[in-house]
Amino acid sequence: MHEFSLATQIVESVLSLVESNREGGEVLKVQLIIGELAGIEAEQLRFCYNSITRETPLEHSVLEIAISEAQVRCPHCGYSGPPRYLNGLARARIPTFQCPRCANSVEATKGHECELRSVQFFEDEDAWTANVA
Repeated sequence: MHEFSLATQIVESVLSLVESNREGGEVLKVQLIIGELAGIEAEQLRFCYNSITRETPLEHSVLEIAISEAQVRCPHCGYSGPPRYLNGLARARIPTFQCPRCANSVEATKGHECELRSVQFFEDEDAWTANVA
């Protein structure tokens, strides 16, 4: 389960940001962008995050996760845009690496990212946001 190690890295990065910018501040919200091709399960990541933030300045924070849609490019026909999707179990959309136009193999141009976008803090009755990305 790589979500646990990813959650650990996120928590360490945010705690480092807290220490370097405003000591003693409580974190209210952490915003993360995950590409749909990154292979990260958002709910598992959120569970791990909530488990390891106990008794830290992040304990009462909310982890907001936005999913970035995949984009592909076909070197055969020049198509650029969303990939072809298969409809899987439980109505999940499964991106493929098959061109929606010509059915040849495509290259992913977007969708593998995992970025810490921003962190919102609360300190001495003031809330402020640090944009990370």
